[in-house]
Amino acid sequence: MDQMLFKQLEFIRNRTIDAVQGLSDEVLDVIPEGFNNNIRWNLGHVYYVQERFAFYFAGEPVQLPDHFEALFPNGTKPADWVVTPPTKDVLLQLLIEQSQRIESVLTNRLEERVKEPYTTRNGLTLSTIQEFLTYTLYHEGIHFNAINFLKRFANRVQ
Repeated sequence: MDQMLFKQLEFIRNRTIDAVQGLSDEVLDVIPEGFNNNIRWNLGHVYYVQERFAFYFAGEPVQLPDHFEALFPNGTKPADWVVTPPTKDVLLQLLIEQSQRIESVLTNRLEERVKEPYTTRNGLTLSTIQEFLTYTLYHEGIHFNAINFLKRFANRVQ
């Protein structure tokens, strides 16, 4: 089971990264009318949530660069940013390295129970490392879809 979950995590992460390859930083910052966020926010948010769900709840060190706590949690939006967000290249490098760290650190620990179970906004309680990682597949999939949707609108604005 370990290997399949890690393959799935790598698969969706690669799809997310591929979706933004070749996009300029300007396109990453387009916020279409009726939206609160942009592609850059979605990339940072995916990293932020995955970091917390994969490492924080597993009792491992969390690697959140400066300002990520202010830029990318639920409820944040670029219109409120008062610091410069990371570049696309920085975000992509973080996403690549994070995927590698998850497998390296959490292999053979999937059945381990976390100290603090967490209940999502949708009412699902996560209690094991495997449950947290499996949930992040769903979460990243939502944001992968949002990125692709935003790309279509950004191309119309540019």
